[in-house]
Amino acid sequence: MWDKSKIIALASDHAGFELKSYILKTLEKEGYKFNDFGTYNNNSVDYPDFAHKAGKAVNDGTYERGIVICGSGNGVNMTVNKYANVRGALCWNAEQALLTRKHNDANIIALPGRFIDFDEAINAVITFLNTDFEGGRHELRIQKIPIR
Repeated sequence: MWDKSKIIALASDHAGFELKSYILKTLEKEGYKFNDFGTYNNNSVDYPDFAHKAGKAVNDGTYERGIVICGSGNGVNMTVNKYANVRGALCWNAEQALLTRKHNDANIIALPGRFIDFDEAINAVITFLNTDFEGGRHELRIQKIPIR
């Protein structure tokens, strides 16, 4: 179970702004805490400017988990996965969020703001935050991900 005293890194571009705002508003009511790295409105911006902030913060260990959102989810996911200690996963439902936590120990969930129902996004995020990594054979696999 996610310790709600821990802060979650959160970032989006303009296409993900509405979903980010909904997640922030909805989950803060349930006691979740966020550091919102932007953007702060729906004016056109470049997604890497905000995804890098969240990705670096998770990479450096400042935050254990993060949520990034853009129109397709792909751009922000590609950006955060440039960091060696980040395992970002594009998810559009709770089942994917569950499996990527259990099997891949993902620490950032990327959401497609233009292609996911807001309530499904909430379910995916809550599942992502509250699912533990299984370890075992999966640990050996994720150790092979970084380029050495």
